[in-house]
Amino acid sequence: MDVAQPAYNIVAKIEGEHTRMDIRFDDRLVLVTGAGQGIGRATAEYFKTAGARLHLLDINETALASNASDIGATYSTVDLGDRTAVTAAITNIEANYGPVEVLASAAGGVRGQVGQPISNVAEGEWRDVFAANVDAAFWLAQAIGPGMVARRRGRIVFVASGAGLRPSRTGIQAYTAAKHALVGLTKQLSWEFGPAGVTVNAVAPGFVLSNPASRQQWDSYGVEGQERLIEGLHTKRLGTAEDIATAILFLASDAAGWITGQVLSVDGGRS
Repeated sequence: MDVAQPAYNIVAKIEGEHTRMDIRFDDRLVLVTGAGQGIGRATAEYFKTAGARLHLLDINETALASNASDIGATYSTVDLGDRTAVTAAITNIEANYGPVEVLASAAGGVRGQVGQPISNVAEGEWRDVFAANVDAAFWLAQAIGPGMVARRRGRIVFVASGAGLRPSRTGIQAYTAAKHALVGLTKQLSWEFGPAGVTVNAVAPGFVLSNPASRQQWDSYGVEGQERLIEGLHTKRLGTAEDIATAILFLASDAAGWITGQVLSVDGGRS
């Protein structure tokens, strides 16, 4: 009996320290959030190289406009924690560029916060972190997911964190709780969207020096703390934004069509 072959071709390519797969997204509209810096920018660059039509979202207009120009993408400046703003943005994007086929949601982070005793945490600090990491992901999925389900095609990849699987090195209670919530949302949406062939997965990065907040955290460890962190990794090196982007592209590809509801730890072996 003949067995149909999958409609994709994976060829490993060695480029410096990274092995990249020749996965294509030709003419597919890919939405990348958090594209103003770090993991979001690297992810956008990789999707562009893979042939995607890109639209970028971020709250930082200056960085977003610069990156969109460099990469060759359209963009919208949006506060992703605002449901009305997200709905309006997605409606406008799909009216002008067509349906979103891939959502790579890298927006989030610690919102400039640092770890402190629970008795000192203000309500606004708690809510700001949840808005950036959980509300944003939910509003995006709510705006984009039903269309994917109706078309019976789509990929959603959230950037979670190792902090969504264990206590966070940041010491920020809201960040740990929010990333755990994002892992739960990933699994729930996978259950809801899966019968229509829409996959929902997450990547859980380990410690990656990808933005000013992670650099500040790294510096706070001091030399001994930095050495302990690296010694705890099987690879004995920190990760890069490109390490995370490669994982996102794989989960968004046709090659990962039977992978859903999963959280892929990309952390140099710490997990």
